Amino acid sequence: MGEYLLRCVAGGEVLPEHYTLSCKEHSGLIRTEYAVQQLTVRQELPGMFRYLDWLPVRGTLSTRTRPMTFQSKELCRELGLPNLWVTFTGYYPERECFVPTGSFKELEALPTVVRLAENGGGVLVVASAGNTGRAFAHMAAEFGTPVIIVVPESSAKSLWTVIEPIDPDAIKLITIRGDYADAIAAADRIAASPGYLSEGGAKNVARRDGMGTVLLDAAVTIGRMPDHYFQAIGSGTGGIAAWEAAMRLAADGRFGFEVPRLHLAQNLPFVPMVNAWKERRDLLLDRDMPNAVEAVSVVSAPVLTNRSPPYSVPGGVFEAMMFCGGDMWAIDNAAAKEAGRLFSGVENGIDLDPAAAVATAALISAIETGAIAPQDTITLNITGGGYARVREDLGIIPVPVTAAVTANGIPRL
Repeated sequence: MGEYLLRCVAGGEVLPEHYTLSCKEHSGLIRTEYAVQQLTVRQELPGMFRYLDWLPVRGTLSTRTRPMTFQSKELCRELGLPNLWVTFTGYYPERECFVPTGSFKELEALPTVVRLAENGGGVLVVASAGNTGRAFAHMAAEFGTPVIIVVPESSAKSLWTVIEPIDPDAIKLITIRGDYADAIAAADRIAASPGYLSEGGAKNVARRDGMGTVLLDAAVTIGRMPDHYFQAIGSGTGGIAAWEAAMRLAADGRFGFEVPRLHLAQNLPFVPMVNAWKERRDLLLDRDMPNAVEAVSVVSAPVLTNRSPPYSVPGGVFEAMMFCGGDMWAIDNAAAKEAGRLFSGVENGIDLDPAAAVATAALISAIETGAIAPQDTITLNITGGGYARVREDLGIIPVPVTAAVTANGIPRL
C-alpha cells in the first residue's frame, strides 16, 4: 500500500522521491507508477483515501471528501440515456456527498498536503481562479498547512472556509489586479523566493492522481470503465488524470480494456484547446487566444480560463485525447445556464458549479449531434456543486485578503 515510483514520460527515467515537479532533462510531465496493479478499495480508510493504492502518499488525513458515483434516474430519463452515471464531488448530503468547499479541487488538495508533509514540508504557493484556492484554504484551516493563495481580485469572494482556522497565520491571500494568468505569474514570482514551494499545477502528481479517483470511483461503482467521460476543463489536467487512471484500470484487467473516450469542454468565447484540437495542432497564442482578456471577462465559468494549459507537452492534453479519442466542446453561457437549471430541477435543487454546468451542456450537445449512442455507458464528472446547501448547513467564513497588488507586483509577506 502506497508504494510507487516517479517516471519521466518523455525520457523514461525514474526520478528520486521528493516533492518532484519536473524532470531536469526533459520537458513534459512525470507520472506515478504504482507497485499494486490491481486496485483494492480500502473501505476502512477515510473519504478519498479508500483509493490509497493509487495515490502517491503513504499516509491519510481525516476527511469525508470523496467522489460519489450514482445514477440520477430523472436525469437519465430527461436525456434518454439509461446508462448515464454522475460522479459528484461537492456538497449534497442526500447523495452522501460531504465536500465542505463544494468542489472536486479537494481531491487534489488532500493528497498534495499529505505528500508535502511526507517530503519535508514547506509553504505552498497556489495560483487559483477560485476553487483550487478555496480547497487549499480549507486544508490550511483544518490541518494548519501553511499556504499562500494568489487569485485575481474578482475571485476573492470565492475564498472561504467552513471552519475557523486552527492557525490564522497559515493562510495568506494575495489578490492581483488582473486575470488568472496574472495570478499564475505572480505565484511563480513568490515561489521563486527561499522558503516557498510552488504547488505545481498539472506537474503535481498528487493533484492528478487525486483527480483520477473520479474515474476510479465511477469504474468501481459501475463495474466497468465507461464508454465516455465528460468534464469541463481549464488547464485540462482533469482530462490527463482521467486518462492516467484509465490506463491503470485497463492494466488491472477487471474493469475492461477499452479506455473511455474523453469529452472535454470549454466555455465560449474562451476555447483555445477546443480550437487547437479541432485542427489537431499545437496551441497558437495569436490564433487561439486573440482577445483573451476580453474573452475571460465574459465567460460564466472563470475557472476554465487557463492561458498556459499543458496541452502539447509530453503526457499532456493532446496526447490524452489522441490516446483515448473523443472530442472537445465549446459551450456558451446560455447553454451552460440551461444545463445547470436542468440538473438542479431533477436533483433536489442542488446548484452546480458553473464549470460543472458547462460539462453537463457538453453532454447535451453530444446527444444532439449523435456523438454518443443512447445505450452507451457515460460518466459525467460534476466537479462542484451544492454551494447554497453549504451556506445553509455549514455557514462560510470569508478568507481575509492579506495583500492586494498590481499584476506585476510582489507582495511583502
